[in-house]
Amino acid sequence: MTPETWTAVGLSLRVGAWAALLGMPLAIALGWVLARKRFRGRTLLGAVVLAPMVLPPVVTGLILLDLVGRNTWLGGALARIGLPLSFSFAAAVLAALVVGLPLYVWSCRAAFAAVDPRLEEMSLTLRQPPWRTFVRVTLPLALPGLAAGAVLAFARGLGEFGATAVLAGNIQGETRTIALDVYHLLETPGGESASRWLVACSVVLACVALVAWEWLNRRQRERLEVDGG
Repeated sequence: MTPETWTAVGLSLRVGAWAALLGMPLAIALGWVLARKRFRGRTLLGAVVLAPMVLPPVVTGLILLDLVGRNTWLGGALARIGLPLSFSFAAAVLAALVVGLPLYVWSCRAAFAAVDPRLEEMSLTLRQPPWRTFVRVTLPLALPGLAAGAVLAFARGLGEFGATAVLAGNIQGETRTIALDVYHLLETPGGESASRWLVACSVVLACVALVAWEWLNRRQRERLEVDGG
């Protein structure tokens, strides 16, 4: 493997990790709201959250580019202070975050929905404030499922291509992730053999992430079975 190949692998790992980390507060909040609250517009909120999953990734990238590109008000303002949100590492993270968020939110929603509401009600009857009930009861019981969502979002970020290509470009050492480097090598004469190493790395990373996801989901079920008596 060439140094450029290792750079693409390392960059993908960083993008996936940052996307999972930055998406955590939003995914947990949306997952809890969708699992526990009943309100007008809940169905619409769920549809909006799921939209990046069903939209073509290139379309998602174009929408993001229209929102935070350097020719937009927001993107231009951020670029002037040294925080560009297009054609940069941050853009690759943003693309991976948005595309992976539906899986993240739905995993969090399932984790919260699996927690027995009677345990939360019992805490509230003991005069515990809602925020303390959430921190001491709901969050610990849902934690393996929330971690599984983070792993799934990380894995999705590793494989992101379309939105990243549109929003972040294909810049060597800055935005060229595994998927983009495979595409670049396939377009390069004699690059097919080199691309096989990246394909192998991608398969291994995806399998490891999915094994971790399955293990965390099993831990979630076991924890709820024990606490549920």
